[in-house]
Amino acid sequence: MISAPLQGRAIVYHEHGGTEVLQFAERPVGAPGNGEVVVRFVAAGLNPVDAKLRAGRSRMQLPLPVWVGREFSGVIEQLGSDIGDFSVGDAVFGSIPQGAFADYVVAPATVIARVPEAVPLEVAAGLALAGQTAWDALESQQLRAGDVIVVSAAAGGVGGMLAQLAALRGIRVIGTASAANHEWLQSRGVEPVLYGNGLADRLAAAAPEGITAVFDQHGPETIEAALALDVPSERINTIATDATVYGVRNVGRGAVHPPTLDALAALVADGALDVPIAATFPLSEVRAAFEFLEAGHLRGKVVLTAD
Repeated sequence: MISAPLQGRAIVYHEHGGTEVLQFAERPVGAPGNGEVVVRFVAAGLNPVDAKLRAGRSRMQLPLPVWVGREFSGVIEQLGSDIGDFSVGDAVFGSIPQGAFADYVVAPATVIARVPEAVPLEVAAGLALAGQTAWDALESQQLRAGDVIVVSAAAGGVGGMLAQLAALRGIRVIGTASAANHEWLQSRGVEPVLYGNGLADRLAAAAPEGITAVFDQHGPETIEAALALDVPSERINTIATDATVYGVRNVGRGAVHPPTLDALAALVADGALDVPIAATFPLSEVRAAFEFLEAGHLRGKVVLTAD
């Protein structure tokens, strides 16, 4: 299929640093190749890893310049060949290694899924990376109904979805969070516990029978509390800090898996999975969006939207 060339803006940085290194650049959009689609940007989810990459603090390194953004939603504008049953005009969401914060996103058809009509595109924008990370981390432990787990940052992007997915499976979930998020956690079937000094004592009081597994999205505090409570190291998973320092697991998202994306979107459409949006910013205010994200203590996702 021959498509007219497109031109659009994208967010890029040429050096590591604070939000000041983020800038717009005009970028020609190549015609979609075999197995690819061009998606007109509607929204995108910010993730802590995006900020760590920009600051040069991530164990994962991308060569400079870096085109920013990993998860997005939008509407298919152009089609390459061999793209399955997708069509121009389909609302989709997905994840790519970089370059999702752009007016047009070129993506393989194998990393996107359709957005159900009942799911706002702003919500779908935060599902492909954060949602599948939560799903894959949870799947990494063999858990059953009645098990007791701890989820740190349980009102955040990944933690909030992981806690809810576990509760939907009949697992007892204790979630650490600030007091402002306790009522929301309770409404989603999660038992809230305040994070901070004395965490191990509060977790011991909440689960005197013991803790089956711990999922950390916050950092050393949660891991150290779990180890102090004799949770086996292989039952502790972190995506927030260097797992090798503590000898625990580090299972995040695997390869993009469209059936998982379909399952997540269906849960959102049914109202079983709540994905709060902490704040939205237009794409042109990407620096302010990152500053808001990096201030922390958020409930749900920070989302960029089309200007």
